[in-house]
Amino acid sequence: MSDEDLWRVLRGIADMPYGAGQIAALEQLLRRVDAADDRHLAFVSRMQATTGYVYGGEPAKSFVTFSWCLSEFDRDPQPYHQRHLHQLLWHFKYMVSGLLKFPEVPLDRTYAVLDDMERRYRAGGHSLQTVHKHRFRVADHVGDADAAAHWYRLWQTTPRDELSDCAGCDPTSQVGYLADTGRDAEAVALAEPVLAGRLTCTEQPQAILTALLLPYLRTGRGSSARDAHREAYRKLRGNLADLWDIGDHIEFCTLTGNEARAVELVERHLDWLDRPPSPAAAMHFAATAAAALRQAGTATVYRRAAEGRPAAEVPAPTLADELAASATGLAARFDARNGTTHQSEWIARRLAVRPGGEHLPLSASVRRRPARPTGDEPTLPLPAGAQVPADRRGRERAEPSTVTVPADADADELLTLAEESWGRHDRATFQAALAACDERFGTADLPTRTVAHRLALRAAERGDEDDIEGAVELNRAALDLYRSTGEEVPTQVIAGRLGVLLTRADEHAEEGLTLVREAAEVLDRLGDARQRAAAHDRLALALLHRQRWSDALAALDRAPADAGGDRHLAARIALHRAHLFEQSDRVDEARAAAEQARRLGRELGIDELVTAACLARARTVDDPAEAVAACDEALRVAPADAELPVRVARARALLSAGRAADAVDDFVEAVTLCVERGAEGDAFLRWELANAYRVVGRLAEAAEVAEEAVLGLHRLGAQAEADRCRHLLAGVYAGLGEIDPALALLEQLATNLDGPDNLPHRAQVLEEAGGILYDADRDAVAAERFAAAATAYRLADLPLDELRARRREVYAWFWADDRPAAVRAVEQVDGLATTFAGQPDQEPPVTYELAMAAEAGARVLVGEERPDEALARLAGVPDRLRSIEAFGEAAQVEVLVGELLLRLDRPAEAEPLLRRVLGGLPVGSRPVRQTAWLLARALDLLDRETEAAALRAEHDLDPDE
Repeated sequence: MSDEDLWRVLRGIADMPYGAGQIAALEQLLRRVDAADDRHLAFVSRMQATTGYVYGGEPAKSFVTFSWCLSEFDRDPQPYHQRHLHQLLWHFKYMVSGLLKFPEVPLDRTYAVLDDMERRYRAGGHSLQTVHKHRFRVADHVGDADAAAHWYRLWQTTPRDELSDCAGCDPTSQVGYLADTGRDAEAVALAEPVLAGRLTCTEQPQAILTALLLPYLRTGRGSSARDAHREAYRKLRGNLADLWDIGDHIEFCTLTGNEARAVELVERHLDWLDRPPSPAAAMHFAATAAAALRQAGTATVYRRAAEGRPAAEVPAPTLADELAASATGLAARFDARNGTTHQSEWIARRLAVRPGGEHLPLSASVRRRPARPTGDEPTLPLPAGAQVPADRRGRERAEPSTVTVPADADADELLTLAEESWGRHDRATFQAALAACDERFGTADLPTRTVAHRLALRAAERGDEDDIEGAVELNRAALDLYRSTGEEVPTQVIAGRLGVLLTRADEHAEEGLTLVREAAEVLDRLGDARQRAAAHDRLALALLHRQRWSDALAALDRAPADAGGDRHLAARIALHRAHLFEQSDRVDEARAAAEQARRLGRELGIDELVTAACLARARTVDDPAEAVAACDEALRVAPADAELPVRVARARALLSAGRAADAVDDFVEAVTLCVERGAEGDAFLRWELANAYRVVGRLAEAAEVAEEAVLGLHRLGAQAEADRCRHLLAGVYAGLGEIDPALALLEQLATNLDGPDNLPHRAQVLEEAGGILYDADRDAVAAERFAAAATAYRLADLPLDELRARRREVYAWFWADDRPAAVRAVEQVDGLATTFAGQPDQEPPVTYELAMAAEAGARVLVGEERPDEALARLAGVPDRLRSIEAFGEAAQVEVLVGELLLRLDRPAEAEPLLRRVLGGLPVGSRPVRQTAWLLARALDLLDRETEAAALRAEHDLDPDE
């Protein structure tokens, strides 16, 4: 590789974002540079590497490159050294700050660098303002308050110059000192004019906003603190070098009572401790993370795998202790180096941080502070896959004491009352009757049938609480007792109930189906009309569990039409019909059944039936507004344990109805309920919430929530859904102008989608990455992505998509000014075009792509000084574009045709064409100026200077342009 090539590579690296990718590219370049013999290139490459290491999260490596450059500068000064002197002097600031962050570096070394910095600044006639600032930093680090105050005064009173930190970074350090010394109001006042100005530094405005978090909070500016947190964290979250500041945001979340968000941030960045930018950053992050985790109760934190450590869910208290030990150990190392106890004392204060004051909501996905665990809660996390008990999910369980049962009722009468109440959905009476039976007859020697009945009802209660295993166990015991009595009808009722439960699990499905089917057959012979209806309803429910929709419907068809006069049972059957019809895509019948269930539920006053029927109706109506109305009714009557699914259904209906802003509120409430109740699924709801935020244009919140969703979905092992959410997030990042995070996600998706079945999706994300790069004028890299996309489309046998990607590759190479690559891409485009060109009755997309491929090739040929060939390629292209109503593109091609005619000295043909195009362009549109300029040129060549001058005046064109 020539020196010229190496210089070009260096310029390309300078355009890369800071981080591991740029560092890897820099180190590869340095190896090549050292093999060459260009001292200038070697010097500039290491100057670039120093900056890249500092901002990319590996500052220790900058010590080596800086020292090399300084020695090279002093050993044999060259003109190019002088051109980079300002940057070299600037790098002294990186060194002083960096050396303080590594306890193994003696403090004398930092003082020596400071002294050398001061000597060189004096020798160059520069202000010592920034020297004083860095002496202040050293004093503050070791805890010498008097020296810190002295250097702070000198820093503030010494004039600034071109080596002073920028208008954002200098005040950021001041804000930090003022806040540390209790002068919060001064800190806020100092920052206000800074934030009102334009900040263009790499570190701003996120650094000053982070410094303002506590001053805002302590001066009562809660909304400003929240906004500062959200804006700053968004800019910090992707940069390893900002690990220290991320710790500040974790501490802020802890202080403001946002423990769940604090833990989310800890989990998101925890693996950064495996590769921290410095021991100081690791110490600070570990301390703030430990304080956050100590507020997390019995939560667990997912820690990714690292060398010698598998991925695992770690209990928050265990991880908190580990991080606290790490932070205190690092603090002790710093204090041993500094000869003070300042860092240990400072870390002890970080570890002692607790929520204080009024809760300040920060999350875009959870609107309330989750309730703190009580002594009645389990003290250990639930095992994986365990269901949360109903009372912990927020179900309102009626107290038995609120319902009166007959005082003289015997055990059988109480159990009959409980059975009837269960069928009427009267849970309060059901529980009261069972409680009374236990209290009055719990130790009595009851008949076998009574004991069996009692067990069966307890099983029903367990099933309602999602304790399926417990319900199965009790039903088996009840069934054995009923069989021993020889009573066939109650035996088959319980057998049917047991069968339904067993069909919910694959391993017991066949046993369950056999039980419930045999029970239905027996009850068809021996039972009354209600028992027969209930038996076939149970059979339908069992078949529904196994997704045998048509068989389940057939079972319901065999049930007596009026359910034996039991309207509660009739309502349940109608609801089951609605669900089965829906699953069978018989939408009209599903809607009618849901309406029947809703009507019966209203008449009977059974809120949970009305709720379920309304949700079924919402899913089956065509008009989104009707779906919203059905959800509104459901929300009015829903029991507490049903509010979550109602909120989700209503949010989806609102989104379909074009009311995304209202949908956001319901999705937020749904996520909040999910978190409060410990229910699984909040990651999926956050994904939907992120999309709603995107639709409504609240992209910052969309990004925040989508990031949470990706983490949650990954943690659940839902990788396909996580990738789809990443795709959403990449689009949101692009909308926010966060190009590099968007590209990183698309690259990750392209890697994840590497299987043959995923080729179309892989090609899509590669093409999207190319589009983002192209729009950002990173044309050469864009061309590479388009080429990779085209290859994937070819492997997926999608030739039209391949043609589009190749055509975009042509444009990218053209604007990258890589003419050979552009010509090669045109040749590939031409080869693809031949597969479509002879097709009669082309579809509009094919016509469009062939036309635009011709235009792209023509532009490349113009650059190759082959205008005749370029013009030939465009013959008939405008007409073909107009035939599919692509009028803008047709005009674009005609302007190019006009330009080619002028190049070929054919102004008489160009003039009417350009005049017609100009007349059809919208006034003030971008192509107007170019077309007017070309038309004026044609008029000049036709010796019609007066018309040309008038045209230039009309469009304010410079004759020499």
